[in-house]
Amino acid sequence: MDERVRVLVLGTGQMGSGIARLVLEKPALQLVGAYGRRTQRAGTDLGRAIGLGRDLGLPIGADLDAVVARTRPHVAVQATCSRLADALPEIYTLVRRGVRVVSIAEEMAYPAATAREDAAALRRLAIAHGAAVVGTGINPGFVLDLLVITLTGVCADVRSITATRVNDLSPYGPSVLGMQGVGLTVAAFREGLTDGTVVGHVGFPQSVRMIADTLGWTIDRIEETREPIVTRVRRETPFVTVEPGHVAGCLHTAAAYRGAQRLITLVHPQQVHPHLEGVETGDTIEIAGTPTVRLTGRPEIPGGAGTVALAVNMIPRVLHAPPGLYAMSDLPVPAAMLGAE
Repeated sequence: MDERVRVLVLGTGQMGSGIARLVLEKPALQLVGAYGRRTQRAGTDLGRAIGLGRDLGLPIGADLDAVVARTRPHVAVQATCSRLADALPEIYTLVRRGVRVVSIAEEMAYPAATAREDAAALRRLAIAHGAAVVGTGINPGFVLDLLVITLTGVCADVRSITATRVNDLSPYGPSVLGMQGVGLTVAAFREGLTDGTVVGHVGFPQSVRMIADTLGWTIDRIEETREPIVTRVRRETPFVTVEPGHVAGCLHTAAAYRGAQRLITLVHPQQVHPHLEGVETGDTIEIAGTPTVRLTGRPEIPGGAGTVALAVNMIPRVLHAPPGLYAMSDLPVPAAMLGAE
């Protein structure tokens, strides 16, 4: 990159703030502004909003068109939502102005998994306006898909894949905890599954389809199960207190089949303070093939910090990609953007 890359950040919550702070640390990047959905934050200086304790001279804007026109970014990093339907209007606005996009919306990791027509339309729009778009994140986007795919590269054949991510929800805020049913009774957890307020992990269809399409596997169906993780001890975070007998998290599993054959199994138990009951966090990938591969890392790769880093480290990849819509499996593997030594 011969000149500093002008970066706009969408979202000033936990992830957006972390991304903005990391952009400021990179000599090759220039943070030029921020957009926030919360209109009450409009006009607030970004430096104060992301916890720097000082002004940056960059007011947060609530009108994305106006923010893009004022800041003229080369790349925008979207950290405002999880669902594709919520993410697309902002991405369309950016792409129509020729801005390249890195999104951490979970369903943007592989949008064709659940919305082929939307993915095709976004691809066409990006090509028409000379923009490139990629979805990333720790999961989906890396641990249970890109890392799995990479490990299959040493295999002459692959029969099945099982990947497990055990993580700690304690660092997360109320919205994430609520989606996992943390603090509920078991009965309320079951009701939440029915009414859609408890969803568990967002991204299993995206990870499964990314793996399967890359390996050339046909998947006939994906079966998902969600079970409450019930605590025997009291667990506390700044946002929730979980009493014994209540739900500390969600055990979410996805199994992908071709006919009667199970090809991919993804297991993701998430809970607050798992160590209080002797549970160690970590990431494990097992590939049954020639050769069989097993990779385990403990503790877990931190979800928040990992997602922030991936979002920033993908900026050079999306900047130099031909116009279009990409998954992490389509672009060169990211590497850490290091400053001058």
